Amino acid sequence: MKKIILLGYMGCGKSTIAQNLSKITNIPFLDLDKCIEKKVNLSINEIFDQHGEIYFRKLEHEIFVELLQSSENSIIGLGGGTPCYANNHELLKRDDVASIYLKASIETLFNRLVKNKSKRPLIANMNDEEMKEFIAKHLFDRSFYYNQAQHKVSVDNRTVDETVHDIMAILA
Repeated sequence: MKKIILLGYMGCGKSTIAQNLSKITNIPFLDLDKCIEKKVNLSINEIFDQHGEIYFRKLEHEIFVELLQSSENSIIGLGGGTPCYANNHELLKRDDVASIYLKASIETLFNRLVKNKSKRPLIANMNDEEMKEFIAKHLFDRSFYYNQAQHKVSVDNRTVDETVHDIMAILA
């Protein structure tokens, strides 16, 4: 069995889709950010505040590699930036993984993120225009890395169940 890796921009639905996929497949879902927090007993925000982004990205890479090396089957949800650092995008191409980019348009991401932006430190204090521009720039910067995934599934105008069904078809 391959490891299933879900990646994409914040708000694309990685966690929600992974949880539903986990229920259907009986394969445990591991959220990379939660694994990092558990390992160092700090929240992602605390890690950034106390140690900085370079430390976080190094830790993120180490734990991602650990999860991939585990003999357990798992669905791994990456952080939005994970594929862009430490050559993590190369790990998406391995034979023992099925990597899936949950692709969402700027409009879809904006509409999802604007509802609970207070929970997202990166965008919490932005107005709508700034937020749209931020998402567009980030997506542009990250698209090369996201597109290293073996599969792409569009989440625009799709329910969670439809997206899970699309992923199941890829995995079949």
